[in-house]
Amino acid sequence: MNDRGEFFRKLLEQMLLIRRFEEKSAQLYGLRKIGGFCHLYIGQEAVAVGAIAAIDLTKDYVLTAYRDHGHALAVGMEPEVLMAELLGKATGCSKGKGGSMHFFDAKRHFLGGNGIVGAHIPIATGVAVKIKYLNEEGCVLCFFGDGAIHQGVFHESLNMAKIWKLPVVYIVENNQYGMGTHFNRVSAVGNLASKGCAYKIPGEQVDGMDVVKVFEATRKAAALAKEKGLPSLLEMKTYRYLGHSMTDPAKYRTQEELEAQKKHDPILFLKAQMLKDGTMGEEEFKKMDEEIKSVVAKAVKFAEESPEPALEAMYEDLMV
Repeated sequence: MNDRGEFFRKLLEQMLLIRRFEEKSAQLYGLRKIGGFCHLYIGQEAVAVGAIAAIDLTKDYVLTAYRDHGHALAVGMEPEVLMAELLGKATGCSKGKGGSMHFFDAKRHFLGGNGIVGAHIPIATGVAVKIKYLNEEGCVLCFFGDGAIHQGVFHESLNMAKIWKLPVVYIVENNQYGMGTHFNRVSAVGNLASKGCAYKIPGEQVDGMDVVKVFEATRKAAALAKEKGLPSLLEMKTYRYLGHSMTDPAKYRTQEELEAQKKHDPILFLKAQMLKDGTMGEEEFKKMDEEIKSVVAKAVKFAEESPEPALEAMYEDLMV
């Protein structure tokens, strides 16, 4: 297999891992083994996988909102540790005290997982300030949803990033709905990427269901950030196949709309491309899928067998 085939295989494997991890998370939530809020990434896998594949996590950083499972897996966090966090166990990445919305791994430059809509956008901008202040070589990828783009801190951050020439790429994952409201009902413009022009930074709409297009657009934007100190705004046009969260039945959209969107499934799209190119066969895909299901099953077993946080742990890791 050539380098291109190996690269595609890695992308497919990561997207499939996210899909199977999220499907299992939905099952465990239904069994009440996962509590609290839980926002799944099913349908949007190409955005996190493609974008993060375009950067160097020894130098670059990733921050995202509360729909963070996919990003955490894409940066290489262990499924066992993530599943343990979902189940509130001491072996989780936030010691079982953060849950679904607060995945975090400083060693991998993944700074969350943030629960408040849009609140991490200025934090990501601050990380970019750090990179520039210390004369480092990296950049920041800041992911957020279409519902966050109307927050004031979004506009303040883009303005500051442009003025200070900060190495940051702002990525809006437009999955069409802010909770239960279609984005066209609350946005004065249909092309969210066009908002970049207000701050004289590049803005581009990208097919967020095509992992290769996501990779290419992010690689270009990251290069601009690192080499010229020019921030960018990328609008990834994507779609979530489930509700806003596990408690959302998503009755605000039709079954016909959902089925039409599933024809653009990012995993099936890349799989079809690889089958056509001869870089993967149907049996090879089935084997990959079974192996990933086994990885997720082991993660669940690890999480269920892990200990609960000790009572005194509630007083640890506090800022006073």
